[in-house]
Amino acid sequence: MHTTGTPWAVELLGPQRVWPLTTGRGVRVAVLGTGVDADNAQFGPDQVETGTDVLAGQRGATDDCDGRGTFAAGLIAAQPNDQTTMVGLAPGVTVLPVRYTQATRQGNGAVDPDRLAAAIDAAVTARAKVICVVVPATADSPALRTAVTEALDADVVVVSPAAPGAQSRGGISYPTALPGVLAVGAFGPDGAAVSPESGEHIRVAAPGRGLVSLAAGTNRLGHTPVVDDPAYAAAYVAGTVALVRAYRPGLPATEVVARIEATADRVAVAGRHPQLGWGMVNPYRAVTAEGIGSTPPSGSAGPEMIAAARPAPDDGTEGLVVPLVLAGLGVAVATGIGTVVVRRGRARGWHPGP
Repeated sequence: MHTTGTPWAVELLGPQRVWPLTTGRGVRVAVLGTGVDADNAQFGPDQVETGTDVLAGQRGATDDCDGRGTFAAGLIAAQPNDQTTMVGLAPGVTVLPVRYTQATRQGNGAVDPDRLAAAIDAAVTARAKVICVVVPATADSPALRTAVTEALDADVVVVSPAAPGAQSRGGISYPTALPGVLAVGAFGPDGAAVSPESGEHIRVAAPGRGLVSLAAGTNRLGHTPVVDDPAYAAAYVAGTVALVRAYRPGLPATEVVARIEATADRVAVAGRHPQLGWGMVNPYRAVTAEGIGSTPPSGSAGPEMIAAARPAPDDGTEGLVVPLVLAGLGVAVATGIGTVVVRRGRARGWHPGP
């Protein structure tokens, strides 16, 4: 059980500030990966649905021998509990587990893109409004492209990470790189990018190193040790999408994605950073900001924003925009997103480093 201080990512994203407005209730989030252990005590009663096992061709994905699906679902949906400081971003959502792989420990190259396509189809059929791909593939396929297109046509937001399977520079994850997908980069506690994948397809970034979440197979309030995996950044963005969709149910998926991009904390003078996109996802601003249209950002400055009519209490730290260029992968960042991470984290009592 995690009891040694609030995880840095939770301090940074500050989900408790959004909860007076929305916890994501009423939104179904499909977690596509290795299944989700519904018996972890930090999931609420009936919060995890039966789901689908694409591998077995049958209903039921509420166990998880690998653990990755449970970890991601915890980052999205774990309930507050007075025995732990770990909590999900959107604890009011319903989780729909869809299993399509078990081979995550051997690398994402083992992921069949056609099985991933079938998992996306299953999530759309089950009326998920958000799809979080936990284990992307390193290859594309016609079936995967068709599944993504049909999901977007069904007004579903598809979130997918720039994942560790693309270990060499130039490596690409799928469906992360496909048009319309909300592709997510990752950064660590110092603000440095932690995934080698880069490109114009990456939209925003979220924490992907030094993470704590729910463990599978414990049958109780179980947590993992600290984990480094850029793929989990997608879970935080999926949780943010769920909060927006619950608070603004009339917004189509395209406008939800544009809002996530527009409200991210900027990191680069020239606009989109190759590994971190438009910047660090900002759940509070994504939910509360007004005056945002459906057009994606096109420069370093976000659109002018008007305070929401029903904002959560503001601690004065939101809207920090630091137009500085982040240095390359692995550099200890003292500017760019690193400055945003440190300033927002310190405002909530978190201090990076020793």
